[in-house]
Amino acid sequence: MTMLTPDFAHNSISEQIQSSNIVSDTITELLRAHAKTLIAKALEMEVEAVISELKSNGTDVVRNGYLPERKITCAIGDVEVKVPRIRSKEGESVNFSSRLVPKYLRRSSSISAWAAYAYLRGVSEADMAKVLEVVLGDGAKKLTPSVISSLKKQWIAEFDIWKKRDLSGTTFTYIYADGIYQEIRGDNPKICVLVIIGVDDRGKKHLIALEDGVRESTQSWREVLLDLKSRGMNSPSLGIGDGALGFWAALSQIFPDTKHQRCWVHKTANLLNYLPKSLHSKAKSDIQAIWMAPSLSEAEKAAVLFRDKYQAKYPKAVNCLIKDEEVLLAFYQFPAEHWIHIRTTNAIESTFSTLRHRTIKVKGAFSKESAMSMMFQLGLEAEKSWRKITGSERLALVISGVKFIDGQPVQLAS
Repeated sequence: MTMLTPDFAHNSISEQIQSSNIVSDTITELLRAHAKTLIAKALEMEVEAVISELKSNGTDVVRNGYLPERKITCAIGDVEVKVPRIRSKEGESVNFSSRLVPKYLRRSSSISAWAAYAYLRGVSEADMAKVLEVVLGDGAKKLTPSVISSLKKQWIAEFDIWKKRDLSGTTFTYIYADGIYQEIRGDNPKICVLVIIGVDDRGKKHLIALEDGVRESTQSWREVLLDLKSRGMNSPSLGIGDGALGFWAALSQIFPDTKHQRCWVHKTANLLNYLPKSLHSKAKSDIQAIWMAPSLSEAEKAAVLFRDKYQAKYPKAVNCLIKDEEVLLAFYQFPAEHWIHIRTTNAIESTFSTLRHRTIKVKGAFSKESAMSMMFQLGLEAEKSWRKITGSERLALVISGVKFIDGQPVQLAS
């Protein structure tokens, strides 16, 4: 084995770092070039569709070059775009307003989410560009304090419109509910954000509600659900949430036909609180045997075994399980393909967990309204990456009222 001298080792590491930076820069440039190509292709398709529509309506138009090139700041830096122009054959210009690249767009929506996240994490407006420069490169220089201030106003306006949108055009099968505690900057108190995510009839997840309230308050959840109902939301087939929420009483009042499913992640944590740490590993296996059982009868047997093991020494743990056993096992009444999605509130946990325990405070407080609108931006960005639930074709059966036993439609059950 060849031994490296300190100087040689230092030089080798420096060369590796330099090489790494070159590779990183090359990849970034390739990504920018690819993004530019994709945007250009999308714009061409968009303008061709507009031309076709205008011609079908009797307006004879042709291409007329491009608008001046401009830059849009996105997550890989600045990307140059050129929006096509069109005119009538008589020479008059025809207004083409691209939906993909609106006239005044200078920054992609993902950057708004980055800015919202950084600001919630305690980064001041003055330091925003410095923090984001690592991600955006020179594009971060555009995020001046005045730009961030304008962004905040824009977020509030967008959030206000979103909260009033019509929901009657979407059928929601499952909804997830949870209360997310968020400490906001300055002297403002910690707020509890009531979050509801819904699964539509095609298996796609949507952020439905984001309101500040009181986690344990039935009234707060009742107001949220009443508002959703007033805007046309249907009665979901199943609600999934933590057992401690006032959500359940409110759900029974507003959507009495919706079944209840308690979150197994929350329940497991509650059960372990009543047991000594020395038993946690074994107890977790015993708990998992319940919710991983292939049928309701097997799950009930595993629950009985848990009771027999721990009743004598740890009755509080057993009572914690038994009192909610029916609503913990409600998922067996739904398609087996959906069980992995409806046993927990992971859709909410994974999205907002990074904000749960924020303790950083910096000079300059902001209002609940600002904090909520920023969380809304983060939620919208996360929504883009939420994966469709498996077995989405089964949702039509659930919506139509078909009964399921052990995850299978009644007519197919043996």
